[in-house]
Amino acid sequence: MPFDLFLGLLVYAFVSSVTPGPNNMMLMASGVNFGFRRTIPHMLGIAIGFFVLLLSVGFGLGALLHAVPALQTVLKVVSLVYMLWLAWKIATSGAMGEARASGQPLTFGQAAAFQWVNPKAWAMALVAMGAYTQVETPVLSVLLVGTAFALVNLPSVSVWAGFGVALRGFLSEPKRLRIFNIVMGLALVASIWPMLR
Repeated sequence: MPFDLFLGLLVYAFVSSVTPGPNNMMLMASGVNFGFRRTIPHMLGIAIGFFVLLLSVGFGLGALLHAVPALQTVLKVVSLVYMLWLAWKIATSGAMGEARASGQPLTFGQAAAFQWVNPKAWAMALVAMGAYTQVETPVLSVLLVGTAFALVNLPSVSVWAGFGVALRGFLSEPKRLRIFNIVMGLALVASIWPMLR
């Protein structure tokens, strides 16, 4: 892969990873409700889970989805239902003390598995593999796409957990936190709107 193409890939990986989406909305909410340290497994799950999804798409899963449109429909329905459930859980979260006592942040495994029903993750993976892999060196270019995302994904998503932590003091008042959690739940629903078209 030419160096300038790899630089373009790094920019795409950064922009698509750091912009708002389901992962980042959930990380910000987790940062607020659970703090940065307790959100680390969630962040690592996103990074590793997306890397596995990305390589799976590059090594044939993307072609299978294009060949069998019914699989895309099933994936959309499952994604929609699961994300609406997550939005509800975020919107109805309690105060910080209640969240610590009764709730848990997403685990590594849950965050990794979430990538498989995250429409933004699928879109990112399909675009990256479609735009940046090369016919002459298919295996190497799939691995280079994966490497580019591995370099930028974790630092990018960590920013959102950090935003959440920075808001903890302001949101320590239960009414403000409740409003924030409702807004984050609605933002998660809004992030899936393009999938419904």
